[in-house]
Amino acid sequence: MLIDTHSHLNFAAFDKDREEVIKRCLDNDIWMINVGTNFETSKKVVEIAERYGKGVYAAIGLHPINLDTGLVKIKVDELEGEYFEREFNFKKYKDLAQSEKVIAIGEIGLDYWRRPKTKKKLAEFKQKQKDLFLKEIKLAQELNLPIIFHCRMAHAELFELLNSKFKIQNSKLNGVMHSFVGNSEQLEKYLELGFYIGFNGIIFKKIEGINFEENIKNTPLDKILIETDCPYLTPPGFPEERNNPLGVKFVAEEIAKIKNLSFEEIAKITTENAKKLFKI
Repeated sequence: MLIDTHSHLNFAAFDKDREEVIKRCLDNDIWMINVGTNFETSKKVVEIAERYGKGVYAAIGLHPINLDTGLVKIKVDELEGEYFEREFNFKKYKDLAQSEKVIAIGEIGLDYWRRPKTKKKLAEFKQKQKDLFLKEIKLAQELNLPIIFHCRMAHAELFELLNSKFKIQNSKLNGVMHSFVGNSEQLEKYLELGFYIGFNGIIFKKIEGINFEENIKNTPLDKILIETDCPYLTPPGFPEERNNPLGVKFVAEEIAKIKNLSFEEIAKITTENAKKLFKI
């Protein structure tokens, strides 16, 4: 058994064959957590999960890229759909989270990849994302749910927020660093905070300054989660151009190779980790 801890079968990319894909995954003993990026896709993950007794779960949240700050030109992703929000409606998300299928808040965090060029606008842009992030963390704390963290080009500021607002105040946060792309020092900091580390098909890529093999070696077995981030990040050798939760097997095989363990051992360990964090 495997658990894909981060998939997006709620996205428009799967509108034509969503149920067929889910059936294939469940038939192959692969469970999944579908993750929202705004209210519409969050509502969709709940609707999907509630159609299944087990094996399909939901995480809800407003992704920083889906926050329309009015300060950058937002590029529509055809695989996801065109959904952006100017404000975070705390009550709507909290009401949505009442479904027993909602097991996490996410994906939430900071993303400075597409950003304003002027100093003043950049500062305002960053503050809007930070304000959103803190509201969503408050939601997770009120609901006692783990967090699926997203971070791109913002590790230093994410650490600053987590340390100043929560670690110093002894306010416990629990969650996973989704699709971790960082250096060994950043990895160590997240592990010190007690977070799990999510690995997906990006580990097969070459990114300057990032050593995925070392990151996997340095992540304790009891802190590893596997994911696909489908429909993105299709692993090499996967027979379909569009990724889906079946691709998580390729990630598990690569981690097993790097850790010098059997595939079966990695499957068992990562499944136990996912069940522990998300209480499934």
